[in-house]
Amino acid sequence: MQYKSDAQYLHAAARLALRGWGRVEPNPLVGCVIVDTAGNIIGRGHHTHFGGPHAEAAALRDLSLSQTAGATVYVTLEPCNAHGSNPPCAQALIDARVGRVVYAATDPNPLKQGGAATLIAAGIPATLCRQSALASGLSDPFRKRITSGLPWTIAKWAQTIDGRIATRTGESKWISNELSRRRVHQLRGRVDAILTGIGTVLADDPLLTPRGVHARKIPMRVVVDSDLETPPTSKIVTTASQTPTLLACDELLVQSSLADSRKAALLAQHVRLVPGKRDAAGHRLDLRTLLHDLHTHWRINTLMVEAGPGLLGSLFEDDLVDEAVVYIAPLLLGDELAKSVAVGRLAASLSAARKYKVWRVKQLGDDLEVTYRRVQPAGLTAT
Repeated sequence: MQYKSDAQYLHAAARLALRGWGRVEPNPLVGCVIVDTAGNIIGRGHHTHFGGPHAEAAALRDLSLSQTAGATVYVTLEPCNAHGSNPPCAQALIDARVGRVVYAATDPNPLKQGGAATLIAAGIPATLCRQSALASGLSDPFRKRITSGLPWTIAKWAQTIDGRIATRTGESKWISNELSRRRVHQLRGRVDAILTGIGTVLADDPLLTPRGVHARKIPMRVVVDSDLETPPTSKIVTTASQTPTLLACDELLVQSSLADSRKAALLAQHVRLVPGKRDAAGHRLDLRTLLHDLHTHWRINTLMVEAGPGLLGSLFEDDLVDEAVVYIAPLLLGDELAKSVAVGRLAASLSAARKYKVWRVKQLGDDLEVTYRRVQPAGLTAT
């Protein structure tokens, strides 16, 4: 296949990379295409699973030196420059005598970065190209974890055209259509954990498991429950022996004997308690510290949030939502008392808004799936 621009070849590499989502973490998603001097794609590869061959090696695998000599390599992340579970890709490209390398994002890993400089020193032009937003954004979750110690956090919700997630009485089943709901289950089956709040548990009694799809992993479930109010009879508790479940609560409750009976009932059903500190105001758990603990102690690299307006509002207030996957249904309520997506923030001006950009859009029947990415602060961008 032939394309006309670097951006199109990088976009093709990015689409390959997405095939590894849910299997490569905590490594980054990486895709690679190799193009001959006539513009034909002669090699394709992507990182398929954690510990597996890197995308460049996969793309080079079936090509001879006569094919790769002078070819252009398009890869979504700067080729690695040091040994790990795989040999350095920069050296593999040098050995293949490629003519040019175009990459969509720099490698943030201090142990592996510098591949572009190594290629240039060997006489191979290596150019950063950010013209494909998809390709440049693929490594953002990896970059976030490396630089902040926090998981990549994805908020998901379904809404009406006017931004309402439920009627004033709480009715929300179903705003989105069956295709959208299937996509949600697919997303659940690709993340490490699903975060919800006690309000959602009490109102909806959800399972929060991937169902009816081929799940690449079974996500852990995490409930933010400051006062340990989760009923022992709730679905999320009674299924904890099959699906790992954490309850994040006030550390004083974990230490106190006052809640011994509640703790015993939960622990007996294999629920794990995660002690957390309150925020400075003492009103709720410190969510930034909680997310850091989830990443550090529970190896949660990608976190999906399925919660009500209160917890979502708190996560947005603390600037912890990296990505929002929004299912927009062709419905309009026009009711000012219908439930909105997030509450609790004070935003007196537009400058107080959290800023996001559209990353991907997909039509699902009459619904739209719109994926937004947070506008990254300096230091977390692809450069």
